[in-house]
Amino acid sequence: MRIAFCYPPFSKKGRFPNLPQNRQFIYTASKEVRLYPVVMATAATWLKDLGHEILWLDGITRRLDWKTFEEKLSSFSPGLLVLEAKTPIMKKLWKQINKWKMENGKWKIVLVGDHVSYFPKESFENSKVDFVLTGGDYDFLLVNLVRHLEEGVKMEPGIWYRKKMENGKWKMENSGKFKLDHDLDETPIIDRQLTRWQDYGEAYLFRPCAYMMFGRGCGIKKGSFGACTFCIWQHALWHCSARLRSPEHVVAEVKNLVKLGVKEIFDDTESGALGNYQWLEELYQLLKKEKLLGKIVFSSNARGDQLDKKTCELLKRLGYRLLKVGLESGSNEILARINKKEKIEEIIRGVKNAKDAGIRVMLTIMVGYPWEKEKDVRKTYEIARQLMLYKTRAGDCLQASVIIPYPGTPLWLQAKRKGWLTVRADDYEKFDMSRPVLKTGIEAEAWCSRIWSIQRSPQFILKSGLTIRESGELTLLLRGAKSLIGHLLDYSQKK
Repeated sequence: MRIAFCYPPFSKKGRFPNLPQNRQFIYTASKEVRLYPVVMATAATWLKDLGHEILWLDGITRRLDWKTFEEKLSSFSPGLLVLEAKTPIMKKLWKQINKWKMENGKWKIVLVGDHVSYFPKESFENSKVDFVLTGGDYDFLLVNLVRHLEEGVKMEPGIWYRKKMENGKWKMENSGKFKLDHDLDETPIIDRQLTRWQDYGEAYLFRPCAYMMFGRGCGIKKGSFGACTFCIWQHALWHCSARLRSPEHVVAEVKNLVKLGVKEIFDDTESGALGNYQWLEELYQLLKKEKLLGKIVFSSNARGDQLDKKTCELLKRLGYRLLKVGLESGSNEILARINKKEKIEEIIRGVKNAKDAGIRVMLTIMVGYPWEKEKDVRKTYEIARQLMLYKTRAGDCLQASVIIPYPGTPLWLQAKRKGWLTVRADDYEKFDMSRPVLKTGIEAEAWCSRIWSIQRSPQFILKSGLTIRESGELTLLLRGAKSLIGHLLDYSQKK
């Protein structure tokens, strides 16, 4: 079968969407945010290994014009076309799917992603899509679907499809609610050349960089799982659960990336593997055995409450350079209301432990909650500033965004009940972070810009500059400054 994995080059006023592998969606002026879609790449590799012909066509990351994109897709003439969906582009996708189906009726089109996992019926009602794969293990489901189409094997739970009736009409069917009982060690080592890995990267990572997922979902060392009310992936894709690959499987992929000359690996699992000290220790021993320690550096998502001193010391020995920590707010009341399951004191302590161990930190912050007051956001700003200026090193950074309650999440459902939305609940295009969609008592966009600007303060720039020890760090800072300018434009010229 000829299978195309595509990201159509949608844009808005010269800005491109953060769509591949993104939990938060924005049309951005920054050209430095190009995340690698790990699950999609796993699916493409898996099907290639099974003998299928694959086209990897990311028109967003490559900034292709529509004519070039359409020519490449049409010349490939796929039997199956796979698209990742997200709320702000749903209507554009439906329109594009209908156009393709009219022009190329034999193409079978598949949608995957967080939005369609919540609302699979909707895409059948608004477009001529053939299949919707729900849940986060859509690489497993896609392999199963292809085998079903070619060999007639039974569909796994989680697949929605059109069934042709005797009268010639179509009926929507599904194979049941998706499950997350797959063994992640069954996934192949991603074919990086097939999926054009060098097209991807972010401003805060050393180049060449590569993305992995050591697991799937958000885990907490206390034994429960992440369930933040705003988190679209944890609720839509992972059933608020977490799983890890074996250290052996991870190391096999690390070895492959080292051979490619990768300098930094970013683990894009929601909270990394940091809540499992034994797993990290096993990873350390295997990397040591394979003589990989020191040949590559790691970065990862993290929760502040995972970062005790013992864990941070082990991370440093493993070669962790940077941790992306969700601060979200400086208010314990807000953290409790979004079900963060940690307090600001734990986050501050964790960030300082990481910095004490010599690890850089990237803070992620959100503003514009319906119940947020000026004193709350001011406290968020002050804590972010305090942490950015604590033992500052070249590579420390932060990002801020307006809170978006993606449809289906607990926060969106709460906003509908409480009357907090400023737009219709199904006015999807307005959930693109171009404006607040929640009623709030603060100037959310202005505060976002102010928080981003902490990185422009003379004190932060001086402290960062004084810690530069190699040319790569200088390049990182210059690229980060360029990205920062793009993000500030996002909040100053949106209308």
